[in-house]
Amino acid sequence: DAFAAVASAYVVTTWGDVAHEQCNDAPTGTCVVAIACGDYHSVALRYDGTVVTWGNNECGQRDDAPTCGGFVAIACGQFHSVALRNDG
Repeated sequence: DAFAAVASAYVVTTWGDVAHEQCNDAPTGTCVVAIACGDYHSVALRYDGTVVTWGNNECGQRDDAPTCGGFVAIACGQFHSVALRNDG
């Protein structure tokens, strides 16, 4: 198992088993306000409403990640990710 958390300074911290690349490419810097984790990938929501993904992409769970902002919530399933925009 691998884990991700947002520290008090809005910085992502990852740890655990990395056999499936779960911790690869985790975002650096600050301003992360939420994290969602799937089986082998994760998504972070930044303060500015943008999202960033990292981890394994074997099933395309990181493909087509949005590059625009305006997101207010994120979630992950086993092999997929979703994000809710501020306009519904």
